[in-house]
Amino acid sequence: MLITGLSNQGKTASLRALFLWLAHDVTVEWRIADLKGIGDWKPAEGIATVLIEGPTDVQVIAATEMVEGLVEEMNRRLLAPKGTAWTPLVGIVDEAQVAYGSPAIGEDGRPYGGTKATARYLRAVKAVHDQGRAVDVTIWEGTQDPTDQNLPKRSREGNHIRASLALGTESQAKMALGETPVNAGAAPHKLRQGLDKGTLVVAGDGIKLAPGQPSITVRTHYIDDDQADEIADRIRTRRAGITTKTEPIEAADHLADIATVLAADPRVRSQEVLHRLAAHNPTAYRDWSFNDLTAALEPYGAQPYKSHGVSTIARDRVLEALAERDEEAAE
Repeated sequence: MLITGLSNQGKTASLRALFLWLAHDVTVEWRIADLKGIGDWKPAEGIATVLIEGPTDVQVIAATEMVEGLVEEMNRRLLAPKGTAWTPLVGIVDEAQVAYGSPAIGEDGRPYGGTKATARYLRAVKAVHDQGRAVDVTIWEGTQDPTDQNLPKRSREGNHIRASLALGTESQAKMALGETPVNAGAAPHKLRQGLDKGTLVVAGDGIKLAPGQPSITVRTHYIDDDQADEIADRIRTRRAGITTKTEPIEAADHLADIATVLAADPRVRSQEVLHRLAAHNPTAYRDWSFNDLTAALEPYGAQPYKSHGVSTIARDRVLEALAERDEEAAE
């Protein structure tokens, strides 16, 4: 299953609502990777056997290995005697565009993320799409703003249920749902951003549609964080004994991250750097202040300075500090 749409239209809420419904069936095993990592999936603790949270390459690698674990279990089941009954195993990857856009490379030279056929994440997702349903192994992905870069065609077309919140253009709608449903009238691009928040247009051969209808429009029931915690508590009571495996979160490299968000700009206002850092790694930087930024740079002599009365950071100073630090570490 794929759920996509523009940012802040209810994608994670829709995925989480489905999870909180199906998780009442105690036979279902869950393995979840949240590549945003701001706590939306905390209710899954004690319910999922795996919970990965965070937006960095560390979490992308862990999420890739999680999906590869789904493939391993799928292959084990496929080799079992015909007629063997299996309990459902569901993997969820929220903010999957982070994985498709990751530049992480393994020691063997193979990319974890990306859109090429060699990308480990894409290959694992495709493997589950191709054969997983036969042995009750499935994967749900949530992603923003579908394009060929953050949602490759080979991945999106493998989903048997494709759902979309509000989108900006008809071409995006075709990427989300497929050309046939959109040409026949499915129109998530006609949903009103904000006003139709939580409304999805759903298509695909994995959902029962009225004869001749290309899609169905579904209005989700919004479950806020407090309600989600309350529901999750009831589910955990029924699933007593589950220990959730969480992946270690690598400490952020502040100096390197600041250099990354400065990009090619020779000077950037400190306030803008804070905004960029928060977008780059919300878990590490969403609560940062000017004092935090100064404290991270001052030991290297790259702290903010005033330019025309505005606090500013110079890219050259940060790059020099980063080079000196790395050189000292190598000695």
